[in-house]
Amino acid sequence: MIVFLPSLMQSKHNGCVHYKTGLRSSSSVDSLQLQFFPMVWKGPQLNAQLEGWLSQVQSTKRPARAIIAPHAGYTYCGSCAAHAYKQVDPNITRKIFILGPSHHVPLSRCALSSVDIYRTPLYDLRIDQKIYGELWKTGMFERMSLQTDEDEHSIEMHLPYTAKAMESHKDEFTIIPVLVGALSESKEQEFGKLFSKYLADPSNLFVVSSDFCHWGQRFRYSYYDESQGEIYRSIEHLDKMGMSIIEQLDPVSFSNYLKKYHNTICGRHPIGVLLNAINELQKNGMNMSFSFLNYAQSSQCRNWQDSSVSYAAGALMVH
Repeated sequence: MIVFLPSLMQSKHNGCVHYKTGLRSSSSVDSLQLQFFPMVWKGPQLNAQLEGWLSQVQSTKRPARAIIAPHAGYTYCGSCAAHAYKQVDPNITRKIFILGPSHHVPLSRCALSSVDIYRTPLYDLRIDQKIYGELWKTGMFERMSLQTDEDEHSIEMHLPYTAKAMESHKDEFTIIPVLVGALSESKEQEFGKLFSKYLADPSNLFVVSSDFCHWGQRFRYSYYDESQGEIYRSIEHLDKMGMSIIEQLDPVSFSNYLKKYHNTICGRHPIGVLLNAINELQKNGMNMSFSFLNYAQSSQCRNWQDSSVSYAAGALMVH
């Protein structure tokens, strides 16, 4: 059974207010500064910015079956994310699973949206209610409230890029947004097994939403390996240790890395689900590889008063 909110839902789009049933707005980002998040831009303005970033990178890992890409403000991570989205092949992709971590509500499982459509400044994205029905029947999922849905940026940040990457086939694909909670290792395995059958389908794409290290007093994380030199070099070394483990496609090693260093990778649980889904398919003989294509930091930390967030973009290929 698909549950819809009974009342009309208010959505803001480019400064206008619309009322539609089953529509998720981008109002959660309308209050942010324009320089941080361009969801408030008019479509042509945003389209030009996305085209600019995508034009500067190569499609070396295409077609991707899954990508990892950041979800911060486009001013900070837009160019990094382009390296992942450039690997998406719109000619074969028909269903896009977007797995984002929950930043605002406690969630021990995964949650599905309660609406039909996600609105972007480019065009509306339709949620695949058939797949949602299959997932709901497992009993493993909760429902997001509209407020939770609109407040959560980890999925929302990927909507314009998804729309841009798929614009040549914009009426031929659906999305499956999934909010991923603070899963235990066993839960990551369970959800990985569930999603593995969808990952096996070459017409499906998985978008895994994650930033990497959040460093500084405001994040309550200040790991520093002096042997690496400047603080930002230590952060990069720490992140790239984790990225190397992800490239090894080893969920256990990734979990152990997080336990040892406590790196503040906010999408660690969606990444864990992806790694477990891959592990399930590898057991059945499927050959896959993951490569990171870009790494960036919002700023270079040099003293204890500084702070930064790291971003990485990569792609999974099936051979």
